[in-house]
Amino acid sequence: MTTHSEELCRKIEMVMPIYAAATRRMITSPGFRDIYPEYLSTSHMLVRASVPVMRRALARCVELARQDEVADRLGAYLREHIPEELGHDEWVRDDMAAIGADPDEPWRRMPPPSVARVVGSQYYWIDHYHPVTLLGHITVLEGYPPTFPVIEDMIRRTGYPRAGFQNLLKHARLDVHHRKDLFAAIDALPLRPHHRAAMSTSAMNSVILYADVIDDLMTRVPARAAA
Repeated sequence: MTTHSEELCRKIEMVMPIYAAATRRMITSPGFRDIYPEYLSTSHMLVRASVPVMRRALARCVELARQDEVADRLGAYLREHIPEELGHDEWVRDDMAAIGADPDEPWRRMPPPSVARVVGSQYYWIDHYHPVTLLGHITVLEGYPPTFPVIEDMIRRTGYPRAGFQNLLKHARLDVHHRKDLFAAIDALPLRPHHRAAMSTSAMNSVILYADVIDDLMTRVPARAAA
């Protein structure tokens, strides 16, 4: 029998090549060294939204819990998981400092529309449909962590010190465990077909939008670097 998490991963893997292709275009660009600081700045904009989005989902779970068992159990998972995600935006700032970039720069900039679309879609579905949608988004983030060979390739291609890649290296290690906990939580939920469809839609949307974020950030680097 197929589990909820297995079904979700099958859906994600249908669109994951889109994200993989965008990532490969970025990493193999001749100007990747110049692109990487923008990648970190954009990553910070995304990462710093993770805990607030989860807190909003938890608040919705509390609102729905009395009449919604899925929301009640999802709330229990979020209460445990939110503390594990605190401070990850500081990891990105540390990476920026390690490569000589200004770690305060992401706070001074308005996040671009590509970032707002990723985060905003989660807020919308949490508030106007059901917080279970966030599990699809989290699965994309933690179910498919960066691999060590890819990170090593990024280090080699940029020439930046290894200290500038600690956020990626930490997630490559930690998300293996987070993925196991996440899948156990998903499989324990009494999901109905509409819940499973919502998770899948959210997850596939996130994959496609993350690919757009990568393509977009490359356009913000001077043309001479990204050519």
